[in-house]
Amino acid sequence: MNEVRQWHNEKRLKRTVNALKENGFEAVYASTKTDALKEVLNCVPKNALIGVGGSITVRELGIIDALSQRGHRIAEHWSSDLAPDERMEIRRQQLTSDVFLTSSNAITESGQLVNIDGAGNRVAAMIFGPKKVIVIAGVNKIVKDLKEALDRVNSVAAPMNAKRLNRKTPCAVTGKCTDCRSPERICNVTTIINRKLVRTDITIILVDEVLGY
Repeated sequence: MNEVRQWHNEKRLKRTVNALKENGFEAVYASTKTDALKEVLNCVPKNALIGVGGSITVRELGIIDALSQRGHRIAEHWSSDLAPDERMEIRRQQLTSDVFLTSSNAITESGQLVNIDGAGNRVAAMIFGPKKVIVIAGVNKIVKDLKEALDRVNSVAAPMNAKRLNRKTPCAVTGKCTDCRSPERICNVTTIINRKLVRTDITIILVDEVLGY
């Protein structure tokens, strides 16, 4: 049964890779996290400043440690030791990084990237600023169409990330979006990238494993 599931996942991921390529993106299939990490390392030029968006997927792959060992400077704002003004400065550095690493909350089989954000720094960096953007996404992020993508970002990604961040929102308690008015809500901006952007080089690595939220 696992072989059948793997076969189905691979077919779906490769269809999505082809759709992404048709939309102008660079896209590759990776069967494992290890293969995905190798793809990322191959895409990152020597001495590049690396910006890291808020992403569980990126951290599950061990990319940050691998790049640090290669001597790269890393602009990462997740450290608990940082003061608020330091976090903000790092977010600004990410916008002008050589390579920005992140995931996507959902990717449609027709090759659209759909994301939801609280502050907007992650989606802003995906759209314009960094010289190169690398998006890594597990098979769990692949959806049929835009309707399913919007449902996923609101009903799966946002509640799980709100829970992870200990936000005082209804979804962090119920696991379901209520389109709340909480000042701590993390779904303030939703972006849809339909095709490769004119000034942004985007590589998307789809991984045949469950990664992130």
